[in-house]
Amino acid sequence: MLVVDDERDMRQLVELHLLKSGFEVMQAENGEIALEIVRTTNVDLVLLDVMMPGKNGFEVCEEMRKFSSVPIIFLTALDAKTDLVKGLMLGGDDYVSKPFTAIELTARMDAIFRRIGVMTKNETLTKGIIVNDPTARQITVGGKKLSLTLKEYELIHLFMSYEGKVFSREQLLERLWGLDYEGGTRTVDTHIKTLRLKLGPIAGKYIETVWGIGYRFEARK
Repeated sequence: MLVVDDERDMRQLVELHLLKSGFEVMQAENGEIALEIVRTTNVDLVLLDVMMPGKNGFEVCEEMRKFSSVPIIFLTALDAKTDLVKGLMLGGDDYVSKPFTAIELTARMDAIFRRIGVMTKNETLTKGIIVNDPTARQITVGGKKLSLTLKEYELIHLFMSYEGKVFSREQLLERLWGLDYEGGTRTVDTHIKTLRLKLGPIAGKYIETVWGIGYRFEARK
């Protein structure tokens, strides 16, 4: 785990909780250090503070998403829901509001690891020009590997697993973001838009809009 926070006491407190749960922990006091660690080290999850001097957590997340799909949980004291939604749209996977308990933090982490664990039990899927390797959580389009956020990967994995099935926005929101997620269905539309762009002009069209309902995945020859 990588804990990113400019407050030394907070980093040590979170590290203590994680060590008790059996995790190996690294610390970063700012965004630049965090970015370098993720570039050079195999990190399973990032706990990222939002309010930091220099690069704030949103900026770090946005830059990190250019080269890594590592799950990111924001640690935030912000109350504004628009700010939290912004963070999730930039590629964050979840958030925990300060002050938080060790139980709440580990529950959020476990939820992400369960989703990843379920995905890695499946075999490689090939639909059209898209190849999905769940064990590596890697999507390849026409032989080119894509860098997707966890949510983007969860979306394409779900679509490829249920080709032809229509999912409403509410179903996607509940299934991938959870019942307690306070954002609206616009979050789904935003992630679909970015996912289509990353898939490219051919594979991006596999995700079809079903007007008035939601989305469907249909691979085309």
